[in-house]
Amino acid sequence: MSKEAHATPGKINLRRPDVMEAVSAQVLSHYRSEIVESIRANGGVLAAGGLTVKLAKEFGFCYGVERAIDLAYAARKYFSDMAPNTPIYLLGEIIHNPEVNDQIRNMGIKIIAPKPTDEEVEQLESGDVVIIPAFGTEVSTRKKIEAKGCVLVDTTCGDVMSVWKRVRQYSKEHVTSIIHGKAKHEETKATTSQARAYGSGHYLVVYNLAETDYVCHYILHGGDKQEFLNKFDGAFSAGFDPDLHLQAVGVANQTTMLRGETEEVQRRFRAVMEKKYGAENIGHHFRFFDTICGATQDRQDALEKMLLDPPHLLIVVGGYNSSNTSHLAEMGEAKLPTYFIKNATKMQSDKLIVHYNQHKKEEVETRDWLPAGNLTVGITAGASCPNNLIEDTIRRLFELRGISVQELLKK
Repeated sequence: MSKEAHATPGKINLRRPDVMEAVSAQVLSHYRSEIVESIRANGGVLAAGGLTVKLAKEFGFCYGVERAIDLAYAARKYFSDMAPNTPIYLLGEIIHNPEVNDQIRNMGIKIIAPKPTDEEVEQLESGDVVIIPAFGTEVSTRKKIEAKGCVLVDTTCGDVMSVWKRVRQYSKEHVTSIIHGKAKHEETKATTSQARAYGSGHYLVVYNLAETDYVCHYILHGGDKQEFLNKFDGAFSAGFDPDLHLQAVGVANQTTMLRGETEEVQRRFRAVMEKKYGAENIGHHFRFFDTICGATQDRQDALEKMLLDPPHLLIVVGGYNSSNTSHLAEMGEAKLPTYFIKNATKMQSDKLIVHYNQHKKEEVETRDWLPAGNLTVGITAGASCPNNLIEDTIRRLFELRGISVQELLKK
């Protein structure tokens, strides 16, 4: 293996012009859609045969996702050229989209657990390449991999790292981080590990407003400590004591949550701290920082605008374990018939669609989902969904009406 292949991560230039030129062409061939770009240029609307498809103004890949994919492809290209036998590993999924992760696998990149076991870490060798996904990784995992002498390709999203910075600051100030998010999500796990980066910080993860109210009630009135710990099992730091560590809190979040809900979480914590300690003392007991991802918010805003003049039904395309995509589906479900699908094959016919039910956490079947006659269908997609999957969805919709999109666009 060449010396360069063993270089430290900071000395590997994956953005060399020759590497990125090849990578850009490859990524475009896998994920780009001329049809989607054409429809976008036409105001996001395509209509024929009584069917109108409307695209949300903002959807699909964001900059952070594009960067993560580019770096993964660049790592494959770089090490194929410099040291073809170098093993390349990815911690979990590069993003939450099954088709994209399958493509990564097909390139010869081996996917291992987001938090590898000691046995998995032991199998890594100095000079092996390990890609950190867009969600980031836990501090302890990074340290173990670095100790093995592996070459890290860090694709962590900049918005996620902004949250980490804030949480580390809370830790330094002995302020407990209240993280609005999903405790088992890779991003939230990486973020909570940052609260412990200095050894003394604490965190508590709240998923929704009901959990927020429970914590706020405890702050104000106290309660059964063991019941509290049982309720939030797996969602707080080692040694966390609600009687001690909820006296000063700072709110942050998983970047892909609903903005309005995060704002309400912080409002309720602020209100309870003012009530308990007085408005004049709020600075000693409460902190807040807006850590919503801009791309996530843009997609939520665009869907909200579409829903002001709602289509007859909405299709949300993306991975079922994608947090930002699931929130788009939630927004749609509150207003109109909404079908959350991972790809176009789920639209089996105009009589049957297989889609994800977030409440049951499984795929379900809905019959007679696509009515005949004049119909407007809205389409949006999460930040981890590539344009080629959106194109497949558009094609399939028109196919179910006996119309070829390709012929339609030639007119």
